[in-house]
Amino acid sequence: MYADIILPLNLPQVLTYGVPVDMQDGIRVGMRVEVALGKNKQYSGIVERLHDEKPEAYQVKPIKSLLDAAPIVNEQQLRFWRWIGHYYMAAPGEVMNAALPAHLKLSGETRLEWVAGDLYFDCSPETEIAVNALRLKKELTISELKTIAGVRHFAAVLNELLEAGAIQINDALEEAYKPRKEKVVSLADAYHEEPALMALFDQLAKAPKQLELLMAYIELTTKYGIVRQADLLGRAQASQAQIKALADKGVFVIEEKDVDRVPPQAAKTEKEIIFTDAQQKAATALDAGLAEKNVALLHGVTGSGKTLLYIKKILECLAAGKQALLLLPEIGLTTHLVSRLLGYFGDALGVYHSHFSNNERVEIWEKVRKRQYKVVAGPRSALWLPYSDLGLIIVDEEHDPSYKQRDPAPRFHARDAAIYLGSLFDAKVVLGSATPSVETLYNVQQNKYAYVALKDRYQGVRMPQIEVINARSLEKVRKNGIKLLTPELQEAIEKALSQHKQVILFQNRRGYAPFQLCTVCGWVPQCKNCAVSLTYHKSTDKLHCHYCGLKSAVIQTCPSCGSHSLSSKSFGTEKIEEEVQTLFPKARVARMDVDSMRRKNSMTDLLREIDRNRIDILVGTQMVVKGLDFASVALVGILSADSLLSFPDFRVNERAFQLMEQVSGRAGRTDGEGIVYIQAYNLQHPALQWVKDHDVQACYRHEVRYREFFNYPPFSRIIKVIFRHADEPKAVAAGMLMAQGLQAIDGIQVQGPGPAVISRVRNQYIQEIWIKCPRDSKLIESVKNYIRTQRLYINAQRGSANVQILFDVDPS
Repeated sequence: MYADIILPLNLPQVLTYGVPVDMQDGIRVGMRVEVALGKNKQYSGIVERLHDEKPEAYQVKPIKSLLDAAPIVNEQQLRFWRWIGHYYMAAPGEVMNAALPAHLKLSGETRLEWVAGDLYFDCSPETEIAVNALRLKKELTISELKTIAGVRHFAAVLNELLEAGAIQINDALEEAYKPRKEKVVSLADAYHEEPALMALFDQLAKAPKQLELLMAYIELTTKYGIVRQADLLGRAQASQAQIKALADKGVFVIEEKDVDRVPPQAAKTEKEIIFTDAQQKAATALDAGLAEKNVALLHGVTGSGKTLLYIKKILECLAAGKQALLLLPEIGLTTHLVSRLLGYFGDALGVYHSHFSNNERVEIWEKVRKRQYKVVAGPRSALWLPYSDLGLIIVDEEHDPSYKQRDPAPRFHARDAAIYLGSLFDAKVVLGSATPSVETLYNVQQNKYAYVALKDRYQGVRMPQIEVINARSLEKVRKNGIKLLTPELQEAIEKALSQHKQVILFQNRRGYAPFQLCTVCGWVPQCKNCAVSLTYHKSTDKLHCHYCGLKSAVIQTCPSCGSHSLSSKSFGTEKIEEEVQTLFPKARVARMDVDSMRRKNSMTDLLREIDRNRIDILVGTQMVVKGLDFASVALVGILSADSLLSFPDFRVNERAFQLMEQVSGRAGRTDGEGIVYIQAYNLQHPALQWVKDHDVQACYRHEVRYREFFNYPPFSRIIKVIFRHADEPKAVAAGMLMAQGLQAIDGIQVQGPGPAVISRVRNQYIQEIWIKCPRDSKLIESVKNYIRTQRLYINAQRGSANVQILFDVDPS
């Protein structure tokens, strides 16, 4: 018997290993196994297929051991992995690396364990260095020994240590996941019956602290089932001595047990779902649409109550005995929705995202596999979990660019991948958005998806009023030191604050000043590793590169002309925060961007403060756009619409409209008194009119016409080929070689090679080729096969082995 094994490496295919006779009864597809690769590397791989086909190309090695008693990956997951790898041109190992939590991916290297104790023996000077290192560390890997001894002496040193019996070879993989052990308190068996328990209450009446401990124990066990000693101490405000006293009396039993790192969620509180007339019509239309098609678009305006429709569909899914997945574009939005979802789903709800530790992710994985979690909410990584019977997938804010994985591979789009995953389970998929993507609306038009409109806000609340302000009015207030807020916006903020309402100010740039400029010669500080200007951050008083993380001191003197006339240009969220605090000193101002949200719970804490009306003005990047729902937000200010409308991207108008419409939707969600001020110089841009009218269809009609004329998606498919190398001519040469061959393929359009928008990142020069293919699956497959083959050919050329050639299918 042979097994095809997926290894967590960028190999073009799976590798076949032999299955020893003693393992053949126990091995299953989806299990982890330990295998050797090369001379001294061990890996844990996933069994993808079992068969009797011996490979001819290489000598088959045996599997060393089985690491699991049961498969950790099921058949549907493996089919999903294969589709992702094929469609998005990723290696099986790259897909596995993305899918599995880190602690389920074991890898190792032969280790040399010191067994000589304090025994001394004669050895060469080279070996003596290794002996000292082994005595100190007790263990070295082969690679570490090679570094210590040097390549020339490595073999001799290793042989000398083995002949002396000073070391033994250990090449077993180590399990990275370790269960958490905590002291758990339980009630002694003698008090499980009610009469005995009531007698115990009477017995402890004269010991009030012990009685309080017992009552706290009963409260916690009712709520969570398992009572940790630490939780009991905190709840009863007791000491360990007091718990021990009850244990000595035979009331409590204290044991050390494996406990969950992810604590049980609060119990659900049954809530009745009451729809408005508009929601009821939409729910009926959604049921009818999903009866006909497997995918439906729920197009609901901001604040229309789409979440309540999601909850209703999930409850129906659970009633049918199936699992449900709710995809969200951002971790922050996940945090915001969880408290609401808990009321309906309690401990059946699991949350999965990158802020969990590696050990926590393993535990969540296992709870999904064992169906303890029947509902999962999370960003795109939640797609990888081991569902066994999915009945429903909801993709909220389906238009959001965050659903596209950019680096590393696989560069998949979670919305499209969710639709395929749904097809594997014959599950229904609901795409929800107030501003659907052009591609999704086109699929509706082509009758591929059902369409459901929810045009009214919840309980008939009016959509916010939009005011576009000429940013040239800033000239009137600049003499007063005000640079960012027009007089109209200042007045509106003052009015909102006087009414005890909240304000959101949106600017899609973080930091204090996106770049500095010498006003004498025009010199701009640049990152030494990347082709970008450095951004000044006042919080650190340093210049930052947002691509490689470089930080450097602020420059006072221009190195080009010696002038001291360096000026900050443009503005980011830090500068807005500073100006707002100056203009409104009594207001409580907070900032929401990547820099201010780095701590694990910073997003949760900030959202809680806003919800409790402890924040008056929130300044933020597009983080504030993602579906946040606060009752007191009356005013939204978009400070620089022009910056959203000037990217070199065929989706720029669509994205700008979506961002402005979504952030506008944060205003007046409960009372309809919301107003939005958009500061812009180019007042004639069509996207501003679409936002003023809240007109998604006008945006779609405009964009789809231009997309068809210029043959962009959805009328074509795009594959981007990326070339990276530290030597720019090598990246260019590799791109030219690829492009020459592509030009010979009929029916496709090839653009490039040319520099990427950011042409150098981390000292790697980047060239790109964009391939437009007609929506012909056979031609697309031939293009994919050609560029895969051509990559191997280019990397085989002298001097080109280190050129990175990456594929991005359906780039966004």
